[in-house]
Amino acid sequence: MNYRAQYLVGALLAFSFLFSGCIKEPYDDPAPTPPVALSVDDDNLLTMGNPSGATADVNQPTNYLLVKPQYALSYHRDRGIPNWVSWRIASFWLGSADRQDDFRADNTLPAGWYQVQATSYSGSGFDRGHNCPSADRTSTVPDNSATFLMTNMLPQAPNNNQQTWADLESYCRTLVRAGNELYVIMGSYGKGGVGSKGAANTVDNGRVTVPARVWKVIVVLPVGDNDAARVGSATRIIAVDTPNDNSLSQAWGQYRTSVDAIEAATGLDLLSTVPSAVQATVEAQTDKGATN
Repeated sequence: MNYRAQYLVGALLAFSFLFSGCIKEPYDDPAPTPPVALSVDDDNLLTMGNPSGATADVNQPTNYLLVKPQYALSYHRDRGIPNWVSWRIASFWLGSADRQDDFRADNTLPAGWYQVQATSYSGSGFDRGHNCPSADRTSTVPDNSATFLMTNMLPQAPNNNQQTWADLESYCRTLVRAGNELYVIMGSYGKGGVGSKGAANTVDNGRVTVPARVWKVIVVLPVGDNDAARVGSATRIIAVDTPNDNSLSQAWGQYRTSVDAIEAATGLDLLSTVPSAVQATVEAQTDKGATN
């Protein structure tokens, strides 16, 4: 190759190097991030605290931490139900994915632990009651499907599940669509409920406890950042504690209570990341706001 040819080749290479960053080929773009990945932030699930100090330690079988992309929970192996489940509801979690109804065992539990099955409540007179509701996770099919793991369920009286709690859950989504984001912690305590076939203490041959009470705490905030720090004395906090009984009223508002009362009944430390002075005020109050 003569000098002129070498010069031309060199010039062309230099030109290509200088301008290659300005021309974006289709394959230069990263693959689009699935919608679920945009919504996954494990810290958000426990922004208001870890109520029982749960950890993913197999030596703590009655307070075992499970963190899903959609919710976090403390699982009680010996009761076969969660102590509590914590999640966030924001507009990006609400979409058009269909209800999957794919109830199934949670195979992420530690090896050797009994896995509650999709059929474990069959014939008991109790519903497979969601803690984190199916309708709170409709952005994608995987998000909705995750709510049907049996570690997210409790044996719930049908009218409690399908009427009282369903109305409360619907109201929560109404608040989100009105421009709020919600932090929700739900759980149960005690032993012995009344389902459609009468009273029972356990189902699944004694492997799953029927709780006596079902509770929920909801923190309502306008959309924003630094959420725990934004909770103030005027922040609306809805605390509800119902009997797990098939004869209770559909009107969830009459079962409102204070966060302090739920803590006293369960031994949990709710809203622990909120400044202590604010906690002292808001946890003592009983909500008197709208219910629909």
